[in-house]
Amino acid sequence: MRFSYSTIAPARHESDSLPWLPLVLRVGVRAVKAVGLVDSGATVSVLPFELGVELGAVWDERKALLRVSGSLGSQSAMPIFAQAEIEGLPSARLAFAWIRQREVPLILGQTNFFMEFDACFYRSKLEFEIRPK
Repeated sequence: MRFSYSTIAPARHESDSLPWLPLVLRVGVRAVKAVGLVDSGATVSVLPFELGVELGAVWDERKALLRVSGSLGSQSAMPIFAQAEIEGLPSARLAFAWIRQREVPLILGQTNFFMEFDACFYRSKLEFEIRPK
């Protein structure tokens, strides 16, 4: 399934476009519509704090066993699993590093988005393709 590169702010120029993917995340009976950045350079998928709260997760320092780094700095994170639904594709159970930092993007990274889906990027056409494994 092909998607268009887009910006998250309407006033941004087309050259600022990135592979943003609309999806629904589910944990139990709770569901949240979100837009995630498909990032082949990210080692883990990252769930922003606000989305975790909307999905019913409760932060517990004792369970914050993961560390994320890179542009997020050295952050503690809790593992959290959610069912991801992408229109036109089969749903998949994704693992996330849920971080306490606010106002960060939902990142779909190597663990485990790229273990469940193949992605091809066509930057010159401002398109990307997602296929189930």
